[in-house]
Amino acid sequence: MTPPIIRFIGLDVHKRVVEACFVDPAGTIVLRRRRHRRGLERFIEKDLGPDDHVAMEATTNCWAVADMLRPHVAKVVVSNPMATKAIAQAKVKTDKVDAHVLAQLLRCDFLPTVWQPDEATRRLRELTGRRSALVGHRTAMRNRIHAVLAMRLILPPVKDLFSNAGIDWLRIVKIDDQGRALIDSDLRLLEHVQHEIDLIDQELARRGHASRAVKLLMTLPCVDVATAEALTAAWGDVSRFPDGDRAASYLGLVPSTKQSAARCYHGPITKRGNGHARWMLVEAAQHLDKNPGPLGCFFRRLLRKKNRNVAVVAVARKLAAIGWQLVMTDQPYRYAMPYSTEMKLARLRVKATGQRRRGGAPKGTKCTAKLPGGSRTIKSLEEVYHLENLPDSRALPPGELRMIREAGCREFVDLISHRRVVSRKPPKATKEEPAEPTPTPQPANRRNP
Repeated sequence: MTPPIIRFIGLDVHKRVVEACFVDPAGTIVLRRRRHRRGLERFIEKDLGPDDHVAMEATTNCWAVADMLRPHVAKVVVSNPMATKAIAQAKVKTDKVDAHVLAQLLRCDFLPTVWQPDEATRRLRELTGRRSALVGHRTAMRNRIHAVLAMRLILPPVKDLFSNAGIDWLRIVKIDDQGRALIDSDLRLLEHVQHEIDLIDQELARRGHASRAVKLLMTLPCVDVATAEALTAAWGDVSRFPDGDRAASYLGLVPSTKQSAARCYHGPITKRGNGHARWMLVEAAQHLDKNPGPLGCFFRRLLRKKNRNVAVVAVARKLAAIGWQLVMTDQPYRYAMPYSTEMKLARLRVKATGQRRRGGAPKGTKCTAKLPGGSRTIKSLEEVYHLENLPDSRALPPGELRMIREAGCREFVDLISHRRVVSRKPPKATKEEPAEPTPTPQPANRRNP
């Protein structure tokens, strides 16, 4: 019995047509086909065989085509169009040339491929991408309203123009007829877009509550459900990354390097990969300079010798590396703030399931304040994780203990390990001991002293 002849097929997939080039193991073109997308099923049944290998470039609709091809051929490869230099830098670039180059690169096993996400990951990417687009539309509408007021020299009397009080003021503010028409138009659009965002947030909360990886990522400081799901959607199967550095590199959060002979230059980050997840991590890292844990210490140490923007991106890369470690080891973050972490996970649970936990004194028992002016009980981090069905943190290894001592965070680690009672009201200032003045926030584009 003669062995089957493997054919290597390059597909140049467009919205309406598909160009195919068939080559044999020697590299000789044996068949060319150009089919309309409506005739793709006929092309698969008539021209493809069970031993064929097919290659195509990653495009918007390539995954649907790959799903159709996979049951009928031996192998389907999706290539990275940015890395396929033989096509991207070609002087003569047509559909026939592209399909032929794909087939030849596949035959020589020289095709830069991309990871093929499963159905659940593709759906999550689609949902998080839609939410990001809607948030962008909402920001554009808010900026237009600010512009209308600024052009008329009107200063809003509220700090947050789009809070309930701000919206009520926008509806009654005295302004010329055209300005009123523009503001009312954007308010109607804003209400509709916000409703769509709320619906998507509800679906993301339902999926996030059922995902162990999302809950583990939410234990990171300043990482909420939207950032956790964007990161999960971008990574997909995290086990395909050998370490956290590769996971951060996949998001484009590592510096570019150009080396030749004795010269080596490290430039800005590569910005390769999912831009939405990278942007969400950078936004989360912006608020970590006040964190009392190890990440905050790392941020403040970088601020003493680097520009703030450089420090923010470095902390975002560290967040990505730690997030990969959490998901791979199935362990929550050991140095999270208990109260804020409890609130994040509780909001996710309530939005997804509607289940609320009753707090306070038992029924029939009079509630008494433990401290003058009212008090709040802060659970330990272990209690928070136990209530949310997350695994308990393991004993700290020697390397982490040394890192905590060097960063000066030992007191903070001891604090989050025990339940404590704090006052709801700040202590009043006395004549002998005046209250500390509220620190003035530093501008985001300046380096802290």
